[in-house]
Amino acid sequence: MIKYNLKCQNDHEFESWFSNSLEFEKLKKKNLLECIYCASKKIEKSIMAPMVSSFKNNDEIDFLNDNFKKEKNQLLQLRKYIEKNFDFVGKDFSKKVREVYYDKKNKKAIYGTATFKEREELAEEGIDLLLIPWVNKDN
Repeated sequence: MIKYNLKCQNDHEFESWFSNSLEFEKLKKKNLLECIYCASKKIEKSIMAPMVSSFKNNDEIDFLNDNFKKEKNQLLQLRKYIEKNFDFVGKDFSKKVREVYYDKKNKKAIYGTATFKEREELAEEGIDLLLIPWVNKDN
């Protein structure tokens, strides 16, 4: 595993882990990297200091790998629950969430995608959203 400091076109900086050094390039080429703050797809590696591992034995590494697998599994379970119990509205999310929000009788549960600007507009209207890391089922 390797951790990179990343930066989007809007100068947001964040970290992400990759299985190896080529994985970043592969995901970037497929346009699968996204800023955690603004959803920008234009991501670059930022300046970073090398990490020197101080693991005394493989038990510590195994512990971290187990924790990572547990966290990923929890996110996959959350995704499964959402896909089973919510209606996917895709890129129409901001329109559909307004319909649900302003129709007080409608308690429909939906999920979909929204741009950073759409999320800001919804927040200004008092519509709270929950952003969930969408873990790929295949990886």
